[in-house]
Amino acid sequence: MKKVFLIGTMIAIIGSNFSYGQKQMQLTLNLNKLGVKVSPTLYGLMTEEINHSYDGGLYGELIQNRIFKDNDKLPAAWSKLEESSDNYSIGLNHQNAINKALTVCLKVNVEKQDKSAGVYNTGFWGIPVKPNTTYKGSFFAKASVTSPTPIKVSIESKDGKTIYASADISLNSKDWKKYRYNLQTDKDIAETADTRFVIHTPGAGDYYFNLVSLFPPTYHNRSNGNRSDIMELLKAMNPSFLRLPGGNYLEGNMFSERFNWAKTLGDLSQRPGHMAPWSYRSSDGMGLLEYLEWCEDLNMDPVLAVFAGYTLNRDHLDAGPFLQPFVNSALDEIEYATGDVTTKWGKERAKDGHPKPFKLKYVEVGNEDGFDRSGSYDGRYAQFYKAIKAKYPQLEVIATIGGKDNLGMRERLTLQRPDVVDEHYYRTASEMESDAGHYDNYDRKGPKVFVGEWATREGSPTPNFNAALGDAAWMTGMERNSDIVVMSCYAPLFVNVNPGAMQWKSDLIGYNTLNCYGSPSYYAQVMFSNYKGDEVVPVVGSNIAMQMQQLSKKELDRGLKAKEIPAVFYVATRNSKTGTIYLKFVNTQSIPQQVKIDLQGANKVNKNGALIMLKADSAEETNSITDPKKIIPVKGTIDGLGKDFVRTFPPYSISILQIETK
Repeated sequence: MKKVFLIGTMIAIIGSNFSYGQKQMQLTLNLNKLGVKVSPTLYGLMTEEINHSYDGGLYGELIQNRIFKDNDKLPAAWSKLEESSDNYSIGLNHQNAINKALTVCLKVNVEKQDKSAGVYNTGFWGIPVKPNTTYKGSFFAKASVTSPTPIKVSIESKDGKTIYASADISLNSKDWKKYRYNLQTDKDIAETADTRFVIHTPGAGDYYFNLVSLFPPTYHNRSNGNRSDIMELLKAMNPSFLRLPGGNYLEGNMFSERFNWAKTLGDLSQRPGHMAPWSYRSSDGMGLLEYLEWCEDLNMDPVLAVFAGYTLNRDHLDAGPFLQPFVNSALDEIEYATGDVTTKWGKERAKDGHPKPFKLKYVEVGNEDGFDRSGSYDGRYAQFYKAIKAKYPQLEVIATIGGKDNLGMRERLTLQRPDVVDEHYYRTASEMESDAGHYDNYDRKGPKVFVGEWATREGSPTPNFNAALGDAAWMTGMERNSDIVVMSCYAPLFVNVNPGAMQWKSDLIGYNTLNCYGSPSYYAQVMFSNYKGDEVVPVVGSNIAMQMQQLSKKELDRGLKAKEIPAVFYVATRNSKTGTIYLKFVNTQSIPQQVKIDLQGANKVNKNGALIMLKADSAEETNSITDPKKIIPVKGTIDGLGKDFVRTFPPYSISILQIETK
């Protein structure tokens, strides 16, 4: 949405130093008054399997449809090397199960020896080929012939003319056997994703394959790990927690498609995968332990969401004996995360390679249960709450209704007061700016608030700068009220920008097969998370620049009238140990804003400080996979600071002044 000043409406620019006869805008920071404490967990991450967030995204696996269950009739993402050849055929086979998880395999039948026989996998929009890189692969295979049978695996160009890496393997068993291999690229090749993964089967006979896997180097070299470049972007956000396993992905469209955590544990060969709610299957390679290790890798705390007896097709179980098995499952899941090795599920975690328990403070019961029109959540939440508190009294239990968001207000909690309520907000930039003071008047005696999903939805596939301005305005309100807002996380976090990969637009981080980038909204998050103190400094603004609210067509159709709202937004925090002040200022307008800043009660102010700024030439500007750093924060030194000083903030900018007062 483009910001426009209404020339004939002077009220829209009250307070701007560019308006004749108006007084200068002023911010007075009261350093004598003790502000509320800033929540140390204010900024975190929320994620789920949407937009190919895991398979084809963060999760390192490069082979699509590795256990041949993505389509029950055809081997999706797999094809013959020579489609026109009648000498060999490929197809799904259901008669050669390895175990209860690996029940479908790929059969290749070669009638007579044929050098062109074989299959290829497209990967997730190609296989990322990079120079001097070792790819680690494996598969289960068996062959009908009794003598050792040579095959070859390779990463090739899509036309097969260039082989980037290959390995020879001898199949030597008529029974299922696991084979491992490495593929090494040369140091002088160019990066490309115009590629495929190939299994050459030249000899006559029947070949069977299952769990075909290929991994590039991963973050912290985990064997079932994550893509390093995306993890580095997440690390830069300095997140304090990860809400897992996410939103709709937790519930599934039906009970059988929920995130069944116990089926995501152990070796990959024991994971059957499941249909995810966003129209494609999940491999469950990103299982419960991988989520927890993701937290460990980025020094985050998990916020564990447990399935609560409601699915997206609006099926549910009422509180009582039929719900109890799912309550018991949640208790077991908590034990898997936190139990020591003497407990049943702590022992399982140790067997999976992680004997040390994980830290856990928050458990969320369900996701967006305001969609459940049966009214059952009141009882369901109370049943989960009492059971969790009885076994784990130190945990804080989050409810998905009871807040002041649209979903939260659909039903009231009467049986059990929640520790925390989860609120979700998806809005335009103008809506975010109109409601930036949303938490200013919340009841401090009520439950704490977790803003578990929120975003300014402008721009596609990732947000533009106008969305970043809306996000920043909203974050000033959350930070100012972080005594009540204990956690917040943007959603969705990820989007694969390849054609056909996206189900939800305006996502924080974009990527393709080779590269990734942060949106302007991502960099706003980076700035807010990395530059904050531990206590809020009260700020009084005067002569604040104003704008007219930008209403959507739906709002206009409902007869709503535009109202006057602030055009700038701000919040200040202080590091109580060092005295450093972080003043955040958001200018949503197309003109500069000159502001007098008064540090009331400051004993000493260093004249030199730092300025961290994110700005754009227009509100529609954005980053993209081809121009990933068009808009990024710039940090520099500034002078002329004092107990009072004047600063001009550029158009379309998000600024943080770092002021030293000791």
